[in-house]
Amino acid sequence: TFGFLTSSFVQRFCIYRFASLISLHIFYFLSYGWNLNVMPVLDQSVLCHINADISGMKVPWLYVGMVFSAFCWHIEDHWSYSINYLHWGEPKTWYGVPSLAAEQLEEVMKRLTPELFDSQPDLLHQLVTLMNPNTLMSHGVPVVRTNQCAGEFVITFPRAYHSGFNQGYNFAEAVNFCTADWLPAGRQCIEHYRRLRRYCVFSHEELICKMAAFPEKLDLNLAVAVHKEMFIMVQEERRLRKAVLEKGITEAEREAFELLPDDERQCMKCKTTCFLSALACYDCPDGLVCLFHINDLCKCSSSRQYLRYRYTLDELPAMLHKLKIRAESFDTWANKVRVALDVEDGRKRSFEELRALESEARERRFPNSELLQRLRNCLNEAEACVSQVLGLVSGQDARIETPQPTVTELRVLLEQMGSLPCAMHQIGDVKDVLEQVEAYQIEAREALASLPPSVGLLQSLLEKGQQLGIEVPEAYELQQQVEQAQWLDEVKQALAPSAQRGSLVIMQELLVTGAKIASSPSVDKARAELQELLTIAERWEEKAHFCLEARQKHPPAILEAIIREAENIPVYLPNIQALKDALAKAQAWIADVDEIQNGDHYPCLDDLEGLVAIGRDLPVGLEELRQLEVQVLTAHSWREKASKTFLKKNSCYTLLEVLCPCADAGSDTSKRSRWIEKELGFYRSDTELLGLSAQDLRDPGSVIVAFKDGEQKEKEGILQLRRMNSSKPSPLASSRTASSATSICVCGQVPAGVGALQCDLCQDWFHGQCVSVPRLLSSSRPSSTSSPLLAWWEWDTKFLCPLCMRSRRPRLETILALLVALQSLPVRLPEGEALQCLTERAISWQGRARQALVSEDVTALLGQLAELRHQLQEEPTNCRLEESPTYPATPDSDPHREGSGKDMPKQAPGLLLNVDSMTSHEKVAPVQGSGKTCLEVLSSLLPQLTGPVLNLPEATRAPLEELMLEGDLLEVTLDENHSIWQLLQAGQPPDVERIRTLLELEKPEHKGNRTRGRALEKRRRRQQQKIDLGRKSKDLVQEELQSKKARNSGIKPKEGQEEFEDETDSENIFLTSTDHRPILKGNQNTFHQNNSGSVVSFPSLTPLLHHSCPQQEEL
Repeated sequence: TFGFLTSSFVQRFCIYRFASLISLHIFYFLSYGWNLNVMPVLDQSVLCHINADISGMKVPWLYVGMVFSAFCWHIEDHWSYSINYLHWGEPKTWYGVPSLAAEQLEEVMKRLTPELFDSQPDLLHQLVTLMNPNTLMSHGVPVVRTNQCAGEFVITFPRAYHSGFNQGYNFAEAVNFCTADWLPAGRQCIEHYRRLRRYCVFSHEELICKMAAFPEKLDLNLAVAVHKEMFIMVQEERRLRKAVLEKGITEAEREAFELLPDDERQCMKCKTTCFLSALACYDCPDGLVCLFHINDLCKCSSSRQYLRYRYTLDELPAMLHKLKIRAESFDTWANKVRVALDVEDGRKRSFEELRALESEARERRFPNSELLQRLRNCLNEAEACVSQVLGLVSGQDARIETPQPTVTELRVLLEQMGSLPCAMHQIGDVKDVLEQVEAYQIEAREALASLPPSVGLLQSLLEKGQQLGIEVPEAYELQQQVEQAQWLDEVKQALAPSAQRGSLVIMQELLVTGAKIASSPSVDKARAELQELLTIAERWEEKAHFCLEARQKHPPAILEAIIREAENIPVYLPNIQALKDALAKAQAWIADVDEIQNGDHYPCLDDLEGLVAIGRDLPVGLEELRQLEVQVLTAHSWREKASKTFLKKNSCYTLLEVLCPCADAGSDTSKRSRWIEKELGFYRSDTELLGLSAQDLRDPGSVIVAFKDGEQKEKEGILQLRRMNSSKPSPLASSRTASSATSICVCGQVPAGVGALQCDLCQDWFHGQCVSVPRLLSSSRPSSTSSPLLAWWEWDTKFLCPLCMRSRRPRLETILALLVALQSLPVRLPEGEALQCLTERAISWQGRARQALVSEDVTALLGQLAELRHQLQEEPTNCRLEESPTYPATPDSDPHREGSGKDMPKQAPGLLLNVDSMTSHEKVAPVQGSGKTCLEVLSSLLPQLTGPVLNLPEATRAPLEELMLEGDLLEVTLDENHSIWQLLQAGQPPDVERIRTLLELEKPEHKGNRTRGRALEKRRRRQQQKIDLGRKSKDLVQEELQSKKARNSGIKPKEGQEEFEDETDSENIFLTSTDHRPILKGNQNTFHQNNSGSVVSFPSLTPLLHHSCPQQEEL
């Protein structure tokens, strides 16, 4: 009834006409036979001979189904096959009736619904009839059922009624096709259509004649079926034309019916499409009938009717004969092949004749049969034999590249070629090769029998056997003998005393090669000797490797003993050679150590470090190495201590650069870009600028000479830089003009306005926020006595920029301690020699400074300053501020609060003006509750500073300034430097602008200290509150316990309560009187420290402020 197929490889069907628009990877499906666009037009399908695209038959239809959508009982047009493929979706249910029961189904439907078929006899061809399959089965009609799922095929056979429905949403594709066995069913369908007077989709007679016109293009099975149908059709046509002739119709004309439209060649009676013949009338040109209905044309006379035909009765048998030849061609061909393969006539066909028979079957598309398969197998065997023969008789290189056949295979090939039903002329070549091989075998046996054989003879026979291209057993024995002789010669040459020592790898390769060759007494003996030699050599290699890689290094004596014993082995040992090289390097190293230790000077640290690095890498135990390591470690320790003494944190200078004079002091550009050049790698160190190379640093004399030259260059450079910087416009000036000669800070910006400081050495300007600035009233001298506040010349206002003050500038005593430690070092360091030069320079300057300070003029000036300082210290208002600048002194802590200005001594030049002459707005004091800090008080007193306090003559000033310049260039702190600075300061007016700038820079720092002090106070108060809360909780518990005790002892609760309250009040009074003292003390201890941790005190400001504020008594 219908077929059921599945195919996992059929994913989708493509339209062949759009092949050019589809990618190549699916082009394969376009021509595939299971493609429903291709199946109707395959060579085995009859429909391929119909040129028109018949919709539904040759062109597939697509069906989109939904749940319970159904298709009625029907059969395909012309009773053809149909194939349906469900692409995706829910299954489709099919009901089918076999072809043999088609008439039975039609009878049952006509009997059950006679009124429908009376009015429409072809009702079943209109796809409108539905009937329950159970009803049909109850009347004896066989019905089958199946479910078609996605990816499955369903095929219906000719005149097999089928119907069904969809179980859900799905998508399907269907088309018709006709095979050779359909032709009888198609002829019966035309007869059935003629009875029902139903239109035909195509002309069956035209299809048969079109296939018969080109029989060579037909498939063999199809040609046989067409021949049968053509024969029946010709016999029927003769009978029908005879009836026309008997009717008296003699007129006829040829008509190409295939050129007429189908509606112009349809029978008026049965609606059949005519092709072979038809009857027409001259008087009724609009109609015609087929020869089955010649009496239904018209009522005209027979003389007016005529026959229209496509072929004459003589042409039809000719077409039938061609079909017969095509149908019988297979039998003729099969007979020829059978005779050739079985050699029935005693003559073997040539290879070309058999190939021609196979080509004929392929061209005529004969069906695949057992006879055709035998023919193809025979041809394949013949081709294989020919290929083997060509390999035997071809050149030597071609035979060596391919696997060589054996003698047995050669004989089998000769027998196979003789048994083939094909005459092959190459069989003679095979016989010649076989004769050569047999002769070679005899010669090889004779050579092997005459032992000991000659190596040259064996080698020549082996080469001759290789030229044959055949694998001969004797050639294998020859190969073994040749390999043994060659290996023994190689071993003998490798172990010969006169030969160069072979490596251990070569010996191992010889041993591996010897294990692969055939065994013999001489080979076994050589192999044993070689194995013993390798074992000894590997043992010594392991010893040498252990000495090279061991963590515990061995002394040179042990290594020399190992090398002497290993010299007797006739093999090159890499580890032994490496041990020799290491021992030679160790001896050279010891010689270098002796040379450097016995020189005129102590060895340099760099040389010792190089020797230590080399000695550590040597796999030899060296006693001198430990001594050198100790010396290097001691030197590094001294250098680290000196670096911590001199270098600042994150300094861009090295220790040697700090100790050496700044040779490029006059170059402003190079100094400003020192940090940037350091990062970019362009920076040249001071040692390079001094002209000191790495070799010069090893010579003490070169270092001293370069240091002396550098001192003079440094002094000349700083003088030039001072002149250049002094000519630059001041950032504090109100009106400034744009100029290229402008000061640049270390940050890269131009310093301007308030906050700019000028270096006292290089005279250049910097931002106060970018550099470290001095702190007012924080003396750097080693004195325990603080200077009076009014001695402004002793205020620390001296500022050296970070480009001039490159180090921490330790005191001379610290440097002398470093020099003492340096003397004990048996190592020379460039930093040590530079430190000695620096110390000598500092001591020399110190001597000249002391000589200048003890001169008569300078001594008098120093006496005047001492007298002024003594006057300030002896004032009756000499009190000091409390340590905390934000908490003023209370009356209890100020014994001089009632003093007045009239008790003050006469004011000296350069001191503050008399506070009694100040207005009420000028009198400022950190009174209780005012909240002013000492920095704010100092800021308000700056306009009252006057000076100078000393009259410093130019003759005295010039030498002191020159000494001050040289002292500032020294990276050493000396007390004489500070004394000279005070003299020069006292001899000039006070720099109010610098003092104001320093005060402004210190304000944020003091503000931060105050903020941190307040935070600490709040935290202390919270902790005190927690303590008080704990005490109250404890008191409540004690009260409850006392109440219980009172009840138990008979005491009244009221008396116990009063007694407890008295005790509590006395405790509260005691706590209240002493509670604030630790708080005040804590605040004072907290707020007297600044950010850097140094103590800031104002010892002489307190009495002055209390003396100048009589309003405090009222407060």
